[in-house]
Formats: sequence, C-alpha cells, structure tokens
Amino acid sequence: MSKDLKIATILPYKENYTFNKAQAAAIWVCDFFKFSKFKNKNFIFGNTKEKDYLTKNYVNININNLKSKFSSSTHEYCKNFIKRTENIYFDIIEIHNRPLVFNILKKEINTKYIVYFHNDPLSMNGSKTVNERLRLLDEIDKIIFVSKWVQNRFFLNLDKKLINKTEVVYPSIHKEKKIFKKEKKITFVGKLNQSKGYDIYKDAVTKILDEFKNWKAYSIGDESRSRPMINHKNHVELGFLEHKKVLDFLNKSEIAVVPSRWEEPFGRTALESSSRACATIISNRGGLPETTDYCITLKKLNSYELYLQIKKLIKNEKFRKKIQYDGFKKVKHLIKENSKFIDKIRENCTQKFNLNFIRNKLRIINIYNTGQKLNHRLYNISLGKKFTNGFIRNGHDVLEISDRDFIRQNRTFSLKNGSSKFQDFLIETFKNYNPDFLFFGHTKNIDIETIDFFRTINKNIIISQWNEDPIMPSLDYSKTNIKNISYYANLVDHNFITTDPSIFRKQNPKINNLHFFFVPVDRNIECFNVYKLNPTRDIFYAMSHGVNRAKLKKGKTDSRINFLNNLIKKIDDISYDFYGFANKEPIWGDNFYKALVNSKMGLNLSRGLPTKYYSSNRIASLMGNGLLTFIDKKTQMNDFFNNNEIIFYSEINDLSEKIKFYKKNEKSRIKIARNGKKKYFKLFNELKTTKYIIDKSLGNRTILY
Repeated sequence: MSKDLKIATILPYKENYTFNKAQAAAIWVCDFFKFSKFKNKNFIFGNTKEKDYLTKNYVNININNLKSKFSSSTHEYCKNFIKRTENIYFDIIEIHNRPLVFNILKKEINTKYIVYFHNDPLSMNGSKTVNERLRLLDEIDKIIFVSKWVQNRFFLNLDKKLINKTEVVYPSIHKEKKIFKKEKKITFVGKLNQSKGYDIYKDAVTKILDEFKNWKAYSIGDESRSRPMINHKNHVELGFLEHKKVLDFLNKSEIAVVPSRWEEPFGRTALESSSRACATIISNRGGLPETTDYCITLKKLNSYELYLQIKKLIKNEKFRKKIQYDGFKKVKHLIKENSKFIDKIRENCTQKFNLNFIRNKLRIINIYNTGQKLNHRLYNISLGKKFTNGFIRNGHDVLEISDRDFIRQNRTFSLKNGSSKFQDFLIETFKNYNPDFLFFGHTKNIDIETIDFFRTINKNIIISQWNEDPIMPSLDYSKTNIKNISYYANLVDHNFITTDPSIFRKQNPKINNLHFFFVPVDRNIECFNVYKLNPTRDIFYAMSHGVNRAKLKKGKTDSRINFLNNLIKKIDDISYDFYGFANKEPIWGDNFYKALVNSKMGLNLSRGLPTKYYSSNRIASLMGNGLLTFIDKKTQMNDFFNNNEIIFYSEINDLSEKIKFYKKNEKSRIKIARNGKKKYFKLFNELKTTKYIIDKSLGNRTILY
C-alpha cells in the first residue's frame, strides 16, 4: 500500500492539541500519528488557542466568528473545515468523538470515514438513540472504540452480530526501559472532584498519612468548581501539570490511585501508572479493568476499602514490588503495535468497499465447477462444496453457481456463445440476489467487464478468489496456475491460495493481497474413522494425473509415477492400493471412499517438488478420514502437526521403512491416526476456514490457526 494515503484527522473543537493542555483524544491522536506510516500525509484539524502544538502537521480551524447566539459551533466548525480543504482530496476523514461532525460532512464530502469514540456514545448527540447508531453502522466505513466498555455501550439494544464493522483500539503507551528509583509517594491524577473519586481518596489518604508518617501523598489536577480539600502536612496539591511531567512524577511514585465513580471510557491514568511500576489501585468502573491485568481492583468503592488496600501495599513490600514489576513488564497496550493495526484498518478502508452490515447474515455467491458433466464425481473432494457448507453453517446465505456447467449447457456452436450468456446470467443474478460477497475459484469464465459492472451497481461488494492448485518453481504446470490467479488478482479484494504466499510472490511480486489457507475438512465429507475399522490393505494413494472424463490418458507421466514405482519395489511385503497410473484407472465418488476406508495408511504425495505448506485436498481426505498419513517433511507441515499426528519422511528409503514399521505397530498407527484427525478438525474445519476467509475479506483482524 502506498504511503501517500492522505488523511484528515478532526478533533472535537474543544480539544486542545497542545503540550500544556492536551486531553485524552489529543494525546491519543498524537501518539498514534508519530508511528503511522501515513504520517507524512496526515493533517490534524482542531480549534486551539495556544500555539504550542503537539505536532507540526496541525491545522487550526477558527470558529470564533459565530454570526449569532443561535449558530451551532459544530456546524461552524464543519463549514470552516470544508472551506479550508475545498481543493484537497482526502482518502480518509477520521473524526474523533463527534458523530454529528460525520453527519454534516458526509453530505458535502464523498470519501471514506472512520469515527472514533473516546466516550460513552449514549451521551453524544448523533449516537444516543438506537436508530442513530444503526445509521452510523450503515454509513461509516469503520467505527473504532477505545475500550470494550465503550463498544458495549454503543451496542446497547443492538444486535451484536453487527459488531464486525467495528474495532477496539486502546489508548496505548511506550514500554519503559527501566524502573526508576521509587519514593514513598501516593499519587492521584485527574480532576479533583467526586466523579473521579477524589473525596474517597481524600478520606483514605488522610488516615494513611496519620498512620504512616514517612509517606507523602500528592494530587495532580485541578477543578474549577468546589472540591474536597486535603488538609495534611504530608499532602501536596500540584495542580495541573504537563503530561510529560505527570509521567515523570509517576516514575517516582510507589502507589497510584484511580478510584473513579464515573464510568471511565478507558482510564489512561491507570495504564500509565501501572506501566511506570506504580502499584496501582483502581475502581471497577467503565473501561478501567481493561487498562492493566496487574493492579488492585476495589471490591467496594469507599474510603475505608481504599485505605485498607493502600495500607496493605505499604506494609507488604514484597506484594507491592510484585505488582509494580508485573505492571511494568507486562504492559497490555503498546503504541507501535496498535499503530500498525490502525494503519491496517486505514488500508482496508481504501482497498475495498465495505458491506452493509445491518443485515444479520451475508449473502454469498459461490462460483465453482460442481462437475455436473461428470455426474458430480468430484463431490467427495470438492473444495467449493466445503466452502458452501462452511458459509451456511456460519449463518450466511449461499447461492452456488457452476460456471463450466452453465456454459456447456448454454452454448450452441461455440464456447464463446455460452460464455456470453453466462455473463448475462451473472448480471441478472447479481441484480436480483444483491450479494455482499462474491467468492469464486478455478475459473476464468467471469469477464473483467462483468466484475466492473458488479462494482458499479453495488459499491459495497467484496470479491475474493481461491485456488487450490500447486505453486512451485519446479513444476511447469504452476506457470499456468500463477497466470490464472494473476488474471484476477488485482481486480479482486483478496486472493486465497493453498501454498505459502512467499512462494507466489517470488514469481509474481506485483500481487500483494495474498492469503494462505489450509484445505479444510468437512464433517459431512470426511466422516469416517478408519482407525476404528479393520482395513485389509496397508497403504492407499490416488491421483488424477492425466485423466480425461475420469479415464486415464495413455502416455502421460510425471515424477510421482517414478517415485511410486520405486516405492513399490521397496515395500514388496506391503499391500497397497495405488490408482491413476500403471494402467490402473483413477477412482472417484463412492469407489474412492471404498478404497480409502479399506486402507490403514495414506500417502500425501503431490506433483512437483515438496513446497512450503502446499497440499491438495488429498491431505484432508486422508487425515480427515482417520488414515495414518505420510508427508514429505520439506512441506514444513510441522508448523501445524507434530510427530504424534502425522508421519514426516525425508526421502523414499525413510518412507518405505516407516511404512513397514507402522504396518507392524498397530497401536502406534491407530493412536497417531486418531490424533491427526482430531488435530485437523480442530485447526482447519469448514467452519473455521470459511470464517477466516470472510474475516480476511472484510479486513478484520484474524489468524488462521
């Protein structure tokens, strides 16, 4: 992704973006700006009277010239922003804590929008009601919350299934390099009022200072209204301090206290205190429990409970030091990590269109060859069918289309005629079904113009393709496969392949939106437990090389045939069922299953040289049905399976010896086969794989295993 992505960040108009008066949203923006790869084209807009701006990219928007007392500051702010940027196109406009600003700007500026919530959405104009929040979900490209508590407030009385258009990105900090020398200081940071629990702090700390004469207490903050006063010789009220000075003070403090009554949206003070090795005490309000895992949480929010916890920390130095060390060492929210995540969100907003998430389920069109022409002989190994099953079981609606079958059934004298009818069929189907997600594999039958048309009539459509065939420099067939994938690669949003993407990039570095997926097992397809049966044959292998209409072609050969012929010579005392070569016809459908379940072991041998992570659907058929499976260790499948789940071999002699060994050792064979199937279904079942594909396609943070 280009680092020239142009971003406008809009602060609340009352948020000071200065060193001396920066508040939570301003600090958040400043922190993440510094580590963004898009910072050279990111401009921050706000309304600040002072000139000591936190960063040089700040642009001040003047809203002092309101025409009348009835004028809206928010509308004036937006009007002046539009005027100031009328000749500038921003790829993304990011709005902090003001959904009303979004409602105004979206009518005037057509671009991508990200809205950040730093406070309770139910307290803000523009997000108080269910309908207002539903509209935001429908119209905003991404909504980001500073805590799960804020996110949960937004989804109050809303269906949580709509949550996938949102993310939580916590306020974050730098990890300190060392613990500073501590002084016997108890520190409170924040507004000196009751909502922040300052009265609780006052009563508790007064009692502590009377009891422990060598300790001192400090209050950092101010309050324009009346506030509780702490009249004790060992207490010092420091007033409002610049943020850096606050952090320096926390570095020297033994104990920090955050006893808020208010439902804190996050509680940055608690995070900063804990990370600077303060033994931190917090209330269980709002997002405070999400700040750190290493603190004391008050069971009762009163001064006596706070007094007891401070006293415990003072008297038990070992306990205090442990909390301090753990908080310092195991910081939950780090700027560099979360800054990368935010940049990824930005990329996804600009690289793809976003879905209408108001529907509780996705409408998916799944295009692949169902094999009607050959009586569905591929059903038992059909990856496209597994995708359909997985999508449906994840709660989505799926329309299957068989491209090759349609074209064959509708052609007259030429394939071209059938292809033309197929494009018309796709367009009409698209109009009527209006899918959210178009997913296709192993086809070049969709015209590029048809894809363009889809995006024209539905700007929200997500399009991804998949490919199962091998990608390896050693195989000429791979060149065709790479070419087929590349045909659509930059037209679709995402590409999914069964080989590690690094192999593909070496051959075509221009394709970036690549993701690896492991061929899934399906509970309705891989439904046998061979390790519980009594097969009569030792080892099974079936390949389809050189077949035409399920018949073996004469004269076809590849490296696998030589390998198998040599293997047969080395295992002459082993009974085997090998199909698809040496005049033994390939098997399909039910015949495939009959042969497979009558074998104790299976060989996962793919065409070409073993390549990182590559395997066809063969591995799912073998391991998923409970056969002890052998695979070349150069595939690096040990990243997923261990020696108690699959058998790795280094070369043909090693393989032959291991086949002989496990023929004699039934208990070991059965145990490993059972473990292999269990592990496979745990990691790569049809539900998890299709969820992973959808999450990746939608730009959500997700992992394969």
